[in-house]
Amino acid sequence: MTSSELWTRATAERYDAEEREMTSPAVLGPTVEFLAELAGDGRALEFAIGTGRVGVPLRERGVQVVGIELSEPMAEVLRRKVDEATLPVTIGDMATTRVAGEFSLVYLVYNTISNLLTQDEQVECFMNAARHLAPGGRFVVELGVPPLRWLPPGQVAVPFDVSEEHLGFDTFELAEQILTSHHFTREGDAYRPGRSRHRYAWPAELDLMARIAGLELERRVADWDGSAFTDDSTKHVSVWRKPASQA
Repeated sequence: MTSSELWTRATAERYDAEEREMTSPAVLGPTVEFLAELAGDGRALEFAIGTGRVGVPLRERGVQVVGIELSEPMAEVLRRKVDEATLPVTIGDMATTRVAGEFSLVYLVYNTISNLLTQDEQVECFMNAARHLAPGGRFVVELGVPPLRWLPPGQVAVPFDVSEEHLGFDTFELAEQILTSHHFTREGDAYRPGRSRHRYAWPAELDLMARIAGLELERRVADWDGSAFTDDSTKHVSVWRKPASQA
């Protein structure tokens, strides 16, 4: 069993439309190039592939992509874009589900590792990535830096989007490292509410998870364009490598 919240059919059907910015060439171009370079001539495995926002264009770029996805409705949306023979998808959770073969790249994008709500499951996710990697292969995670610097004493909510079409803010359970994202999306004259829970983790905690899984930090940047990760970065793209001598 997984602690991840299961994305529903309604969410899957509107996901691509609501994430138009994340499917723009400005976002996807650098993402696909970064991942394609790491994959090289090998295969890539995407944990929580969703509707194929990244996996489909990466496959079109020439990389052999395989996916694991917990939500059947999300996978059904992906299947409208590409057939099973071109991009196979296994229904299951990213912490324990296995697929056949070895990969030069395993990757998780857009904060998805935070869908696992316990530290144990996040560690298992790293270990699952390591099990799938060929020696010398890489595990890549894109994740936001917890925005706790924005919290003055006594405040538990931080807004992240205030626009005509969408209002969004995060609330925090600091002792449990749980962040809940609250969304209010305009539909005509009303707003449709939504929420999702996430376990946030600092980069150093992820590095320790990687060490437990036998992986070594190779690179950390602020975004897919390779910009430097600094104290002011709001997210990171981290690359861990399985040692070439490790079976």
